[in-house]
Amino acid sequence: MNKAIIENQANYSLMTFILSWTGMVVMSSLYLTIPLLSLFSEYFHISLSKAGLSSSVFSLGFAIGCFFYGAISEKYGRKNVIVTGLFSLSCITLLLGMTNDYSFILLLRGLQGLAAATFSPVALAYTLEVFPNDKKVGAVGFISTGFLLAGIVGQVFSGYVSEHTSFHVTFYVLSLVYLATALLVFWLLPKGGAVNKAKNIWEPMKRIGIIFTNGNLIFSYLIAFVLLLSFVSMYIILGEYLTSNSFGMSSQKLIYIRSIGVFGMILSPIAGKLSKRLNVLSVLKGALTLSIISLLMMGFISNIVGLSLISILFVSGIALAVPSLVSLVGQLGWNMGGIAVSMYTVILFAGTSVAPMISVYFMKTGSFTLAFILLATTLSIGLISAMMIRIERK
Repeated sequence: MNKAIIENQANYSLMTFILSWTGMVVMSSLYLTIPLLSLFSEYFHISLSKAGLSSSVFSLGFAIGCFFYGAISEKYGRKNVIVTGLFSLSCITLLLGMTNDYSFILLLRGLQGLAAATFSPVALAYTLEVFPNDKKVGAVGFISTGFLLAGIVGQVFSGYVSEHTSFHVTFYVLSLVYLATALLVFWLLPKGGAVNKAKNIWEPMKRIGIIFTNGNLIFSYLIAFVLLLSFVSMYIILGEYLTSNSFGMSSQKLIYIRSIGVFGMILSPIAGKLSKRLNVLSVLKGALTLSIISLLMMGFISNIVGLSLISILFVSGIALAVPSLVSLVGQLGWNMGGIAVSMYTVILFAGTSVAPMISVYFMKTGSFTLAFILLATTLSIGLISAMMIRIERK
């Protein structure tokens, strides 16, 4: 192997690492406030459901941003949009650490979601432009794993820092991380493809109606909506369950339980290989079934070790389902341009925006067993939708 080939492989490996790292730290913002809900409730003297709005407004801002940033990046450059978003994210996160007004926190969380959305829809397009064909699938897989790891890393980081200092420090530290990541992307990633200054950023909005003529895509979007909704809700309900009178677990020990979920992410990179052996729809159905069964088991297990192990199984199912669903939407919407995947991203994170409210509503039943059963029922909507999808054989 000659020197040029070795250098190219090293460059692509570095680029993949940077994009995966960026995806993880950016999406950690989404999950940042999940461990802080009880703390916000006590600190600001508000209800738990109102504290949950800190997650919901972020997801709403993120979903709105996903509509536009893909087209904006074609007009002004992929890398430019990502770097600008990271610098904006750093400034907004710094302001979050400086405020003691909950209304202002909600406003900034919405803006934080808008800034964070500059990465997710743009990073995929950037990867497809910059990486050679034999590297694209692997790079996208690692970026997706970064997104999923954020669900664990964001919670563990936030819970640990707030436990030992205050929630303000959580935002200060993350602001510095975003600043460092912005500089990393600016210095080390190539520019990407040529920009299209004549691009109309409103064009994707005009094609939204096409999506709703495809029944298979509608079912796919139903799956997307309940997927991360269930992921976020499970950790909210599990956190309240373990810190309730039934277990009386400390916040420090709860951090360990959340961190165990990382082991469930191991399956995410192999979703592509499983799809080749079986097919993407079969993998998706199996993954959803695993997560649904795990939620049902959580409702009837009353020991910490058992709940920890089952949480790994649940996360494993989600980790398999997310990349499988991305691939499925790509197949079903291949003739619709990027709008099909953009809409998928919007709906996926719209689910996370209602997750805190859904979780609080389920817990108001007064039974954690019933709360987990209701959550399993909600995720079952995704499995039923997957069964309704029919892929034409070509």
